[in-house]
Amino acid sequence: MSAVMMTRKVRKWEKLPGKNTFCCDGRVMMARQKGVFYLTLFLIVGTCSLFFAFECPYLAIHLSPAIPVFAILLFFFVMAMLLRTSFSDPGVLLRALPEEATFIEMEIEATNGNVPAGQRPPPRIRNVQINGQIVKLKYCYTCKIFRPPRASHCSICDNCVDRFDHHCPWVGNCVGKRNYRYFYLFTLSLSLLTIYIFTFNIVHVVMRSVNSGFVKTLQDTPGTVLEVLVCFFTLWSVVGLTGFHTYLISLNQTTNEDIKGSWSGKNRVQNPYSHKNIINNCCEVLCGPAYPSVLDRRGLMRDDLPVPTSAAEPATNSNPVPQTTKTTAPLIPNEHTPDDAKPSIADSAIAQAEKRSPSPREEKMPSLPKSPPTPTKVPPLASPETDAEASIIAKVKAL
Repeated sequence: MSAVMMTRKVRKWEKLPGKNTFCCDGRVMMARQKGVFYLTLFLIVGTCSLFFAFECPYLAIHLSPAIPVFAILLFFFVMAMLLRTSFSDPGVLLRALPEEATFIEMEIEATNGNVPAGQRPPPRIRNVQINGQIVKLKYCYTCKIFRPPRASHCSICDNCVDRFDHHCPWVGNCVGKRNYRYFYLFTLSLSLLTIYIFTFNIVHVVMRSVNSGFVKTLQDTPGTVLEVLVCFFTLWSVVGLTGFHTYLISLNQTTNEDIKGSWSGKNRVQNPYSHKNIINNCCEVLCGPAYPSVLDRRGLMRDDLPVPTSAAEPATNSNPVPQTTKTTAPLIPNEHTPDDAKPSIADSAIAQAEKRSPSPREEKMPSLPKSPPTPTKVPPLASPETDAEASIIAKVKAL
């Protein structure tokens, strides 16, 4: 069955390679592994809900009504930074087109020459100079491109990300050039929210213990006990993570570069991106321009789909032609033929007459002498009806 190509317009996010998931017609971009992200939402929303339900009414009456107001504002800011980090493009780089990949391969082969069999080919790198330092651009065999400086390929999302920092399962996305500042603001605001809730939980227990005792207070406020436990165990990790990224921002360095030791000072290699000033480094990372996405996820593109011709072409014959069944005499003389399958005598005579009737063209031609008819030998049949039919056919031929 042949097929024809049908062209339709689709959004570019539907054809993007990699292991990302898209929602809201390409506006939301996340990694496929989102289980830990849902756990993050549950911990933040659940802890804050308990705080608003148990502590805020008592503290607003006995201490200050500004306490729940500030907690609500801080909670919304944390959620906004979390969703902004999780739902945005971290800085994914486009893969090379087939023509571009072929050109790069030819260029690499021309540079390296023919490699003898059994020898390992040289690494595919290019050297560029940035602020007096030589930086190597590595070739990505998946994306078929030479990655820009500070870019790396994420094995979880299967994409090259510009200024790749790390893949964070807590936010369900990579952290890169376009969402790093929002990730840092999320960790910073979450640290403040955790300290805020933990502190006022302790204040709430102390104020209640003055009148009813410490044990009685713990029995009356089980939600407060649960909040204290959650905040105590998450406080160290969140605050520690915020402090670590504050250190990286002050050096204008990424987590990937720090783990690999790219600018550890060995071989006299210094960080070419650092301004040698903490304030300038912080301003560049946190207050720099917002970089646009190169993916154009909601743009339109043409997509060719093969469609079978039987489905594409309408049926030409709406009324089927009835099929005729041709019946023949039995091949074996003594074989019995059903009555409904036997040809009638009149039909046989008409068919033989039509065969012998001359056409108009033959009537105009001069008549030629005819040879005497050759007698036809009819094999004997088993039944008398077939004998009568054969004799009638012989007489018609004689005419």
